[in-house]
Amino acid sequence: MGKSTGFMEYERQTLRERDPETRTKDWEDYTVPLSEEEVQEQGARCMDCGVPTCHSGMELNGVTTGCPVYHLIPEWNDLVYRGQWKEALKKEHEMNNFPEFTGFACPAPCEGACVLGINEPPVAIRTVERSIIEKGFDEGWVVPEPPEKRTGKKVAVVGSGPAGLAAAAQLNKAGHWVTVYERNDRVGGLLTYGIPEMKLPYSVVERRVNILKEEGIKFMTNTEVGRDYPISRLREEYDTVVLCGGATVPRNIEVDGRNLKGVHYAMDFLHSNTKSLLDSNHEDGNYISAKDKDVIVIGGGDTGTDCMATSMRHNCKSLTQFDIYDKKGSVRDNEVNPWPQYPVIHRVEYGQKEAEAAFGDDPRAYAVMTKKFVGDENGRIKEVHTVNVSLSYDENGNKVRTEIPGTEKVWSADLVLLAIGFTGPEQDLIEKLGVETTVRTNVAAQYGKYTTNIDGVFAAGDMRRGQSLIVWAINEGREVARECDRYMMGTTQLP
Repeated sequence: MGKSTGFMEYERQTLRERDPETRTKDWEDYTVPLSEEEVQEQGARCMDCGVPTCHSGMELNGVTTGCPVYHLIPEWNDLVYRGQWKEALKKEHEMNNFPEFTGFACPAPCEGACVLGINEPPVAIRTVERSIIEKGFDEGWVVPEPPEKRTGKKVAVVGSGPAGLAAAAQLNKAGHWVTVYERNDRVGGLLTYGIPEMKLPYSVVERRVNILKEEGIKFMTNTEVGRDYPISRLREEYDTVVLCGGATVPRNIEVDGRNLKGVHYAMDFLHSNTKSLLDSNHEDGNYISAKDKDVIVIGGGDTGTDCMATSMRHNCKSLTQFDIYDKKGSVRDNEVNPWPQYPVIHRVEYGQKEAEAAFGDDPRAYAVMTKKFVGDENGRIKEVHTVNVSLSYDENGNKVRTEIPGTEKVWSADLVLLAIGFTGPEQDLIEKLGVETTVRTNVAAQYGKYTTNIDGVFAAGDMRRGQSLIVWAINEGREVARECDRYMMGTTQLP
């Protein structure tokens, strides 16, 4: 695959980034595409390894490695290298309904499993993936493909995030009539309101949704099943129901002062920002603003980074991100984190680059634990009190964090954003349907089967597996469609 000597001739090149100081003045995509020739060179780096592992998603040491949708990565790398872009697009769509979503917002566990990555920078898989689909749209190759025949069966998909969209796309392809219910005013779930505009533009989501509509899928927005749309009616009108509502209950932090004004969940901050931006370019003022504020983001993951980048575009006064973990090394530790595990290394993401360009230093504080919030006489946050911690493990392998005496610190804060993950799905609809849950409150449904205890009701994505990656959601959406189709028809041709 690719050019036999390509990995020796060409260096790894990912999408370029716009200047950090200028891009924070707008909400446009912060990246710049490579030229076709440059992308072909990246495809040429795919090294015809004997046993490729990039395309086989699995979990090693609790972290995803390889591609959960089993993308035909070596094949479309080779096709791009040879300039056969349309054929590469077909290969891309064989295993992934939405390569643009993963191309924009996936952390690329495929690259962590790239064989070349054992001793060289891995193939820039995500860059090639995104370049293929964007060229496909630019050339007009991505067009609606409605099914030739309809089965007469009707399916309700609850939730329009990546799992729901993938399930709907596949079930529609099988000829069923599919209606997707979304409680927000726009389709996309996490894709629309959980990932900010400069990272995943809504236009990218909208153009795919428009294709799905032309293929025959019906979308019901501003409709919350169980409140706006009765459960009884849902079961009467549809042959099957697929639950893809996500894991949207945010993890809280139990410290004094948690209820002070100015302490918000990350998703409330991101959601209100994107909605106001799309509705009125922020002119309506219906969002949580970081303008001229000392902002502290608690949480070192992607959501925390998105909060930082959003705060930068609000023109915050200062910005700090708390990470409970120590600063990682710049290269993987092969003893505790060997290939093909996803490399656990120090990374500087787009939000951190922007803060460093503005304020001069890495905005992160490592091994920091929040002790309490302190407010002013009006009940607004003014300080965050922290202490540094060391990490160890007990005899059962559980994490133990020990406070380090003398490391106590007080931070000024006007806005605190909690980006420490999610605990599971909301329970109201689950309880009304009578669906059983696991000890972690996720819908109880076996991976690969997706059936719940209620006949004809299926579940997939984060609502079933808990907080996870977009690419896992697409995987489960595709697979639940297969099992739902089999349930209704007795057999299935879906992959």
